[in-house]
Amino acid sequence: MAQKPSIPKGTRDFGPVETARRNYIFDTVKSVFRTFGYAPIETPAMENLSTLLGKYGDEGDKLLFRILNSGDAFSGVDFSSIAENGCDSKALSLAVCEKGLRYDLTVPFARFVVQHQNDLSFPFKRYQIQPVWRADRPQKGRYREFYQCDVDVIGSRSLLNELELVQIADKVFGRLDVNVCIRINNRKVLTGLAEISGFPDKITDITVAIDKIEKIGLEAVEAEMLEKGLTPDAVKVIEPVLLLSGDTASKLSAMKSLMNGGSASGAVSETGLKGLEELETLFGLIETADVKQDVELDLSLARGLNYYTGAIFEVKAKDFAIGSICGGGRYDNLTGIFGLPDMSGVGISFGADRIYDVLNGLGKFPSGLNSSADIVFANMGDAEVRYIIPVASALRDTGIACEIYPEPAKLKKQFDFADRNNIPFLSITGGDEVAAGTVNIKNLGTGEQKSFPADDIEAMAAFIRI
Repeated sequence: MAQKPSIPKGTRDFGPVETARRNYIFDTVKSVFRTFGYAPIETPAMENLSTLLGKYGDEGDKLLFRILNSGDAFSGVDFSSIAENGCDSKALSLAVCEKGLRYDLTVPFARFVVQHQNDLSFPFKRYQIQPVWRADRPQKGRYREFYQCDVDVIGSRSLLNELELVQIADKVFGRLDVNVCIRINNRKVLTGLAEISGFPDKITDITVAIDKIEKIGLEAVEAEMLEKGLTPDAVKVIEPVLLLSGDTASKLSAMKSLMNGGSASGAVSETGLKGLEELETLFGLIETADVKQDVELDLSLARGLNYYTGAIFEVKAKDFAIGSICGGGRYDNLTGIFGLPDMSGVGISFGADRIYDVLNGLGKFPSGLNSSADIVFANMGDAEVRYIIPVASALRDTGIACEIYPEPAKLKKQFDFADRNNIPFLSITGGDEVAAGTVNIKNLGTGEQKSFPADDIEAMAAFIRI
């Protein structure tokens, strides 16, 4: 019995229509990146595990896809030694896996910067559009293999870089005709929150819990913080921040009061105050930049990745229910783990697969993307095909995508072919047209039909481009 073909859960095939639509997203994103002076790079699908482990927190490490050293990776493993240490799964994994599929594009980018630092000019601005892999539970809007479209600048601490990323998000989603809300916070504020609650050493636990607030709600977040060792009094200090509402100015004012000794604990956080100062400056810059999309200060925004140290961003579609479709932030010393300290960077990542789902759900893809060609020439016989070949070739030189139906067939079959492939124009050029030196072209959408001299390629192209 033949094996039923399948692919791993959390992955997808893409046919011609899907691929054309994905390329539309990639091309749109690239075009915006380039207008801000970002250059493209690529890195390998696999990285050394030493590069990846410990960069995404314990939960992130669990989602790394590991690659066996070889097809017989277990042959040289000392299982007795591993068993003596409690059959630790991490030890076994490290014994047979030295490499893993990349989890994101930011850590490989940091490795790239350090490895090629002598060839780069700083600040270095790059964009990268490649797939990443996460051993997550597949569900709507969440895949195990998906593309990220990253844009980062490294080697500068200026908040103008953060402004530029907000502008990039604004322009990308403006061109895609998607209404979004760009939410912004600062990890220094979250660090300050941990400090005034009396648990500065619990910053990771606090941010991981807060990052889940939209999924599990405030009560569950508070319960998780209590489970991680925070006291009820500490949670009471954090809770008002998660419930804070109002405009940006009022939120910043309230937070300054809290960080300056106004919380129940009476503690002061210089780190938190610094983060609020950065937010105030950034929102001031945004006001000058004529950003069209909604921008909001969201003090519950945490983004669980451990390497963020400053501004953090998250973008959500307003008219379609799905998780964040873009996010990122400032990282001050990500390259330090690879031997290049104090190289601050900031970037954001566009989730191409979720953006695809949003555009598809809202019907925002341009209709022309569904076409495999602009025109198909019907095959009316050998002599007619020989007559059409140079015409089709000349049209291709003008940028018109042309097909010639490969064999003579009933016209209904050739019409059906054009319809199934969403080809908007059909040419039925038979013996009469060959004798007259003309080409007949029909707009299948409107029914309009015209005849052109075979050498008037420009007129044909203009008609097809209507």
